[in-house]
Amino acid sequence: MNKIVTIQNCQVVTTSLQVAETFEKEHKNVLQSIENIREELDVLKLQQMFFEGNEPDSYGRDRKTYYMNRDGFTLLAMGFTGKKAFDFKIKYIDAFNQMEQQLNPQPLTEKDQLKASMRLSLETSEEVESLKTEVTEVKQTVQSIVDTMRIDGNQEAQINKRAREVIVTALGGKDSNAYKKISRQVFSAFWRDFKNHFEVPRYGEIPKTRFAESIKFISMWQPSTTLRMEIKAYNQQGLKIVEGGAI
Repeated sequence: MNKIVTIQNCQVVTTSLQVAETFEKEHKNVLQSIENIREELDVLKLQQMFFEGNEPDSYGRDRKTYYMNRDGFTLLAMGFTGKKAFDFKIKYIDAFNQMEQQLNPQPLTEKDQLKASMRLSLETSEEVESLKTEVTEVKQTVQSIVDTMRIDGNQEAQINKRAREVIVTALGGKDSNAYKKISRQVFSAFWRDFKNHFEVPRYGEIPKTRFAESIKFISMWQPSTTLRMEIKAYNQQGLKIVEGGAI
């Protein structure tokens, strides 16, 4: 039954084509009747009751048609008389009623409203929990990226510069005998200790989050006892040579 009406522009309507078919009339005559009614209506009412459109014919060509709501159909059908026409009017009224009920459902009872509210509350709660999980996952991902992000070029340069200063100081300066004899050995010892502490293959792989720790490590580093004894021995030897006038 509802096939004789449809929904257009958020209201239940039928078409001049459908009316012509249902009431067994020529479409051109139905169009003429509608246009006669249009002449009697002001623009505001016309826009509410009828609006023009196009529907394809059997060959796919556009043909002029009119859409009309319940009021427009009522005005048009007033001119259709006879028992058969009366039956068709009843069917149209029933079709309009059924479609409008679907378009505008009846208000919920208090019990149904409570059920709907509880269902909405549950769905909202589930959505919130899902959103919290997603946010947590995003935070974890971001934190993972931050934790694994390596130091930049400027930070590498700072580490290298401060490490050289500490190592040279530990050797007694660039002019010391220890620097001339075993600086390569001491530099190797420092970088070995450094990489072992931070568990990296090279100092440039240190995470940004541990940069401050790397600076602190450098400032506190000292050669092993064996190396300190060697440095002291070489520097004392160099001092004796200088005092003895060999240099």
